[in-house]
Amino acid sequence: MSRFEVEWHSWHDEREMRLRDPRGWLAITAIHWLSDAPERFDDVPGAWSGDGSGATVRLDAGESLEVDGVVLGPGSHLLGPLDEDGLTVTFGDAVAQVADRDGRPIVRPRHADSPNLNAYRGTPCYPPDPAWVLPARFVDDEVVFTYAGAEHRLVAWPEDDGCLWILFRDATSGVTTYPANRQLLTAPPAPDGAVELDLNRAINMPCAYTDFATCPLPPAANTLPFAVEAGEQIPRTETP
Repeated sequence: MSRFEVEWHSWHDEREMRLRDPRGWLAITAIHWLSDAPERFDDVPGAWSGDGSGATVRLDAGESLEVDGVVLGPGSHLLGPLDEDGLTVTFGDAVAQVADRDGRPIVRPRHADSPNLNAYRGTPCYPPDPAWVLPARFVDDEVVFTYAGAEHRLVAWPEDDGCLWILFRDATSGVTTYPANRQLLTAPPAPDGAVELDLNRAINMPCAYTDFATCPLPPAANTLPFAVEAGEQIPRTETP
């Protein structure tokens, strides 16, 4: 096995471990959209309500939540203001994300015994192939590269660490890969804009694993006219 293959398999094994995390995306049991009317849910303690200022949870006797090491007991507690990442509340061996989505609070519990996690059977991938490591250049918010003699462009978003995040579709989308999109994270471009696209590490967005994720779609320009037969395919699940 080549060094390239060894490194790819190590990356893939780490990716599978993250997917099987009992507090990861597959552990989500629901996404609760809060309103101004308090409501109780089966998978998280308390009666929940919310508005633009945050989420409020009312805990009864015998109920508690923990936030950043602080235990919240019976009574009403305002959690906010919230951003997209929000905060995490812990209860027993489970957690819930409390966050904002376009001005409306959500509560998203995660349990180790979630049906999605129990049904997950792994994410197949195309065999790693160095031919899918493509040289590119980052120019005017796009990565520009050549494939099969033709130039292609993909809109890319710089991350805080300088890496580039790319959402894309291609001719495999809805056939062997997840229909909505896949994502790719590159290393930071060199000073002259040179950057490498290792499509062997194209991965699914969270929405490929759960109906309780809110994922962006790629811009229309990020649909490639050829089949990217590299990276992750459609996840495997099995109904218990």
